[in-house]
Amino acid sequence: MAEPSADRASTGIAGLDDVLQGGLIRGRLYLVDGNPGAGKTTLALQYLLEGVARGERCVYVTLSETGEELRAGARSHGWDTDSIDMLELLAEESDLDGESQLTIFNPSEIELTETTRRILDTVERVKPTRMVLDSLSELRLLAQSSLRYRRQILALKQFFAGRSCTVLLLDDRTAEGPDQQLQSIAHGVISLDHKAPLYGQSQRQISVVKFRGSDFLSGVHDFKIRRGGLEVFPRLVAADHGTDFEALALSSGIPALDRLVGGGIDRGTATLLTGPPGTGKSTVAGQYAAQAATRGDHAAIFAFDESKTVLLGRLRGLGVAIREGTGAGEIAVRQVDPAEVSPGEFSHLVRRAVERDHARVVVIDSLNGYLNAMPRDRFLTAQLHELLSYLNNHGVATFLVVAQSGLVGATMSSPVDASYLADAVLLLRMFEHQGRVKKAISVLKKRSGSHEETIRQLSFDEHGIHLSEPLVHLRGVLTGVPVEVQPPAPFDR
Repeated sequence: MAEPSADRASTGIAGLDDVLQGGLIRGRLYLVDGNPGAGKTTLALQYLLEGVARGERCVYVTLSETGEELRAGARSHGWDTDSIDMLELLAEESDLDGESQLTIFNPSEIELTETTRRILDTVERVKPTRMVLDSLSELRLLAQSSLRYRRQILALKQFFAGRSCTVLLLDDRTAEGPDQQLQSIAHGVISLDHKAPLYGQSQRQISVVKFRGSDFLSGVHDFKIRRGGLEVFPRLVAADHGTDFEALALSSGIPALDRLVGGGIDRGTATLLTGPPGTGKSTVAGQYAAQAATRGDHAAIFAFDESKTVLLGRLRGLGVAIREGTGAGEIAVRQVDPAEVSPGEFSHLVRRAVERDHARVVVIDSLNGYLNAMPRDRFLTAQLHELLSYLNNHGVATFLVVAQSGLVGATMSSPVDASYLADAVLLLRMFEHQGRVKKAISVLKKRSGSHEETIRQLSFDEHGIHLSEPLVHLRGVLTGVPVEVQPPAPFDR
């Protein structure tokens, strides 16, 4: 992430700064809204701690939590908040005494006036450049009417104008429906949402509803709350990313396989390996990754379905050398739990492998697991298209594994039709021949060049992957039960 410019205030959250095109515009008032537990307080504390790290004066005004409660929450993230001025505006014990409320004025008018005065006095005394007001629901209750509430917020906005203070107003959505009045007054609105699925961890998302005076990355972005605060994963827009690269054909290290695919798999393309379980899709993809490492490139394997130990053990058992790591000539194997990783976070992991570790081959094994990671499968194709376009723009050779349901016959089906997204499709099949179950491989399409139209037998042993000569003596291999035929006479093309 680039360093924010002088007119921008970094939020302390790299991904959110990217969404905001560099951070918040200084000297303005912003609304951060979300249901209780969405992460508003954590975001606000990160924002103030970033200001402290930059030598700025920061104030946290709390109307709902005590300062000790806030500090305890900060300590759970490993943060020291001693440099942040905390102003507690909580109900006093005397407020519980009914007799103390006997007055010719409405008690809420006195409380609202006193609350506002203490806020303004603190700002005049500390002269902060960053401030958080938590939360507006308390001011809304004190104001009692929408007119008084709007006037109070407008007065605060006018007070902060010209004081070079960037203010975050936190709102817990206790009002009935969205607070349109508040959203119209604020210079920007950041919305936090979280949903509890039937299984797995909560799905958290952040969006910028409004941001006056600046462009921003619209849409919904996944985020997580970990020890250390919020981590935002900006929505991937492939058109915003890319680099120049030399178009080369990448060898698998197996001459027969290279001939089958027309000389090799081109950089900047996506290859789909599809077929029933047990046909060797992951092994073939792993061979391309291992060969890339042999050439001195870096490769990354994201395994959804298979444990890292089993995957590495199986490849080594086939004689495929794997040297783990994130550098040149090494392979990074990341086991992905679909129940714990959101689509946005997965895209972030892939981006980090490409941009930080310079991966030239990426294996996603499998799309079945990727589908399970999606909260709503109707968005799978759109997100996958962006991810593949991003990888193609960076010259990465991508291998996608899809396991079809069924083992033999014409009734096999895929959980998702991604064939039109791929530049090349390798079809793997099981077939019966002479009382044995064998495997076959063929190429259905290759956009970037020619390829063989043949079907070859595929086999594995401790010495690696082997392909036979074309199965010209069999007909119906793809049906699973072929029949012997006489080899055809050669013909000229």
